[in-house]
Amino acid sequence: MKILILCTGNSCRSQMAHGFMQSFDSRLTVRSAGTQAAGKLNEGAVAAMNEIGIDISHHTSDQVEKYLDEEWDYVITVCGGANEACPAFIGKVKHRLHIGFDDPSHASGSDEFIRSEFRRVRNEIKEGFYSLYINEIQPLL
Repeated sequence: MKILILCTGNSCRSQMAHGFMQSFDSRLTVRSAGTQAAGKLNEGAVAAMNEIGIDISHHTSDQVEKYLDEEWDYVITVCGGANEACPAFIGKVKHRLHIGFDDPSHASGSDEFIRSEFRRVRNEIKEGFYSLYINEIQPLL
């Protein structure tokens, strides 16, 4: 099963979701991309995932155009901007979903507060994507 996770920058939320989905089931082919990819991963996202034993440091921040010619079982947007910029996939996608999350890279304040925002969003992403995996994806495998 092929899953593409989209965000605007493909540096944070989509990367965490990508890491979680791949950790749930190695049979899944998971990719992530951005409508305006940053070209690098957010260090806070990498650190938050490392805290729970998932290494996403080897992921790449790719432009969505890299995947436009492929067929996908699921295309999932995790931010409003990517959701609105996603219609290019209509027709080559079996299921198109939006599961939105706050962007922890916009958090400001103390280092501890910023780390807590990355953890909060990481945990919300894990919960949302695990529910999707258990209820929709796993039964199809």
